[in-house]
Amino acid sequence: MRCAAAVCEKRPGTSIVALTKVHSPQKSHTSTAQGGVAAVDPKDPVDKIVYHMFDTWKGSDCSADQNVIRLVCESAWEQIVWLERRGMHFSRTEEGRIAKRPFGGHMLDFGRVKAFRACYEADRTGKGIMDTLWAETLRHQVNFLSQSLAVELLFDENRCIGALVFMEATGKFVAVLAKATVMATGGKTRMYQVSTNCRQNTGDGLALVLQAGLPVMDVEAVQFHPTGIVGPGILASEALRGEGAMLRNAEGEAFMKRYAPTAGDLAPRDLVSRCIMKEIREGRGCIHRDHKLPHVWLDLKHIPEYVHRTKIQEVCGFFKKFVNVDPQCELCPVTPTAHYQMGGAPTNALGEVQRNATESVPGLYACGEFAAASLHGHNRLGTNSLLELVTMGKVVGEQVVEYLSGTVPPPPRPPEDGGDLIFGQFSDYFAAQGKESYARIRNELRQVMMENVGVFRTADGLNGAINALMELKFRAGRMAMHSQTLVMNQELIEVWELNHLLDLSMVIAQSALARQESRGGHYREDFPERDPAFHYHTLAFMTEYGKVTLDKRPIDMSIYEAGGPYADKFGVIERKY
Repeated sequence: MRCAAAVCEKRPGTSIVALTKVHSPQKSHTSTAQGGVAAVDPKDPVDKIVYHMFDTWKGSDCSADQNVIRLVCESAWEQIVWLERRGMHFSRTEEGRIAKRPFGGHMLDFGRVKAFRACYEADRTGKGIMDTLWAETLRHQVNFLSQSLAVELLFDENRCIGALVFMEATGKFVAVLAKATVMATGGKTRMYQVSTNCRQNTGDGLALVLQAGLPVMDVEAVQFHPTGIVGPGILASEALRGEGAMLRNAEGEAFMKRYAPTAGDLAPRDLVSRCIMKEIREGRGCIHRDHKLPHVWLDLKHIPEYVHRTKIQEVCGFFKKFVNVDPQCELCPVTPTAHYQMGGAPTNALGEVQRNATESVPGLYACGEFAAASLHGHNRLGTNSLLELVTMGKVVGEQVVEYLSGTVPPPPRPPEDGGDLIFGQFSDYFAAQGKESYARIRNELRQVMMENVGVFRTADGLNGAINALMELKFRAGRMAMHSQTLVMNQELIEVWELNHLLDLSMVIAQSALARQESRGGHYREDFPERDPAFHYHTLAFMTEYGKVTLDKRPIDMSIYEAGGPYADKFGVIERKY
């Protein structure tokens, strides 16, 4: 929606068709984001943009592309102002300025003290952004197709000319031809037993990219948010720790000070997640009485009532609703939960999807969590995801306008083989015979991924996961469909989604097995140190299930290396690889 607004502002009258898997764009997953958007006002007397850039690079475990870091961080405040002037209700200080809160990994003076950098709207920042952008798209008369699934990308030779769309309500396939196609299909962590993602986040966009013979990048880097509510896995935002909440083990100890003396509970997410799992492994965790899952405690009891009522009321309501806990007077059970994909469809700094490390696909763009530009490298700092949405959405929109201003021919008729792939898939689903259960395969997949490709990984566990996934993929072809209609067939969609999760799980496991080091959200217990031999982005192709081909893309180091525009800012700070 941010991209659509940028296109309409620069090129009024452009015809835009936006697909959404759910029944309303406002129900997309961004609306669940709670904590804030990181941005530094260039006039801030304390914080500086270069600090934000350094934190983002350091938080990525030295694997983010620095040209993208610079692009995003330098344009951050401009986007905050853009949102505010279009009606977003940012929380305010008593002086009337946009309020800010601290978040994990955001520091002043290159890591010396925590920074107040996250602009927020109470604890529903994502909802505020969605409502604001929804109003903008309506104002610009963007056409929305709801409950519509992009099921196959269409190409004219090497140029993307749109997508084949399945309309759930009618059961019909429609070819939507376009001079430019932008993908922003979000995350994919529903293959894990505990996940913050909504049930629609099944990686459909990445599966389409793989099926088109294009690569995905850095998918082994899966972020586990340290504080998911035990049971449903719903996010207990980092904003809670930003307001003073503390993690405690079964003994009541605020244990993060042992692991991160400076940042404490606001250390980067990958570190906090591993610390929680270490506490649990060493017997200092708890077992939830209802869900029978291990966890630690999040303590909000000391936080003033005013903060509970005005800044974190929605998250506190989740604890009351889902685990029957009142955060004002009881400890809250939390556990690491699969939250975010740092990788995705590889793009350059302008959002153009890449065929390999140097070649882009004409007419095909990506932004948001679906894309890997790469702002986050192997670990994302909190609040940088919403920042990426609004900054890269604008960048991609402007790049689309520039592309359309050239001599782009109109899309021809759909290719003769367009639809062969998805028609074959759906036919196989309907023709399948057997007694395998969708729910059983789904649950086994989640358990395999959580245990073997989760916070901690080893070669034995990853090889075991790969073998288990091969068996699950075979069994998935033996699920008999109970309904043979195309119209509003939820069973059909679930089988389609399950196959996408199986495909992506295989690529994640194979990429994680090949990366014999620990970096950000990818932690190998058998290779616990970061290794300079792996200082690159992983490109993964899969044209046949189980056969994953890996390639490399170099990491951009243009800012902080000798001669870069910010090299003099870093003085004695050493890069350690």
